[in-house]
Amino acid sequence: MPENSGHRVVVGVDGSESAIRAVRWAAEQARRRHAELTLVHAIDDESLSHPRPMPTREDLSGMIRMRGHRLLREARDAAREIAPDVRVSLDLRHERPVQALKETAENADLLVLGTEGLRPLGRVLVGSVSIALAARAACPVALIRPHVAEADAPQDGPVVVGIDGTRTSEAALALAFEEASWRQVELVALHCWDDAFLSAVFEETHWSLERSEIEESANEVLAERLAGWREKYPDVRVHREVVRGRPADELLKRADRAQLLVVGSRGRGGVAGMLLGSTSQAVMSYALCPVIVARETVDR
Repeated sequence: MPENSGHRVVVGVDGSESAIRAVRWAAEQARRRHAELTLVHAIDDESLSHPRPMPTREDLSGMIRMRGHRLLREARDAAREIAPDVRVSLDLRHERPVQALKETAENADLLVLGTEGLRPLGRVLVGSVSIALAARAACPVALIRPHVAEADAPQDGPVVVGIDGTRTSEAALALAFEEASWRQVELVALHCWDDAFLSAVFEETHWSLERSEIEESANEVLAERLAGWREKYPDVRVHREVVRGRPADELLKRADRAQLLVVGSRGRGGVAGMLLGSTSQAVMSYALCPVIVARETVDR
């Protein structure tokens, strides 16, 4: 492997099976990117109060530190099974998990988190830490979870990206093309149009709504967003889809057969203070394949 080029992949470690799954996925990402892998375990010292005299706060803190070091070593071993040549660093932080991971990933290429959550009707709900970091982290955030009954998403599945024509979806496109190129799989570029609201408005005014014109415009938006990226990644086979429906619903339908789903971090016309759009939140909460939430602005 070439010398580390300043690229870095950060992954959160908490001792759970979902975190080890995320470490393995992150190790492969680091190998592909010729990046260093940083494993982070956070200890929240403010939660170490104990009502009894024994063990003391100092004793408890020491035991938790020992456990943290052990969890990091176990995670390092799991990473080396996947990518033995990747440089791995261990980082035990005395901060709340969100703050520790946010600071560590400040200049990283990618922040990777494992999520298990609840399973209503076979779906996986994302945790509050993942939601907070997807909204606040400076780099893209990947959420890794088991794919239905399997440990991993299907390796022959496509990379799926949601495109809404905004600047945020440009960042998602950049990541999606890069991932599809590395994985040598098809890229499914999905653009949705939903005329339910306009139909209701037009009914009030007795105007007519030409759906064919809306669909034509949607196809133009998708073609424009893809144009430059297809030249940059000629090795990536792109399947374009323009469908009528809610973006979250359509993306989730495709996620079950995908090996990766990429979305932007903001919805269209979001309310001030909302750092994640409703589509991104829905996909993060219910998709059964790994999800990357794109955060950075991409300039071509």
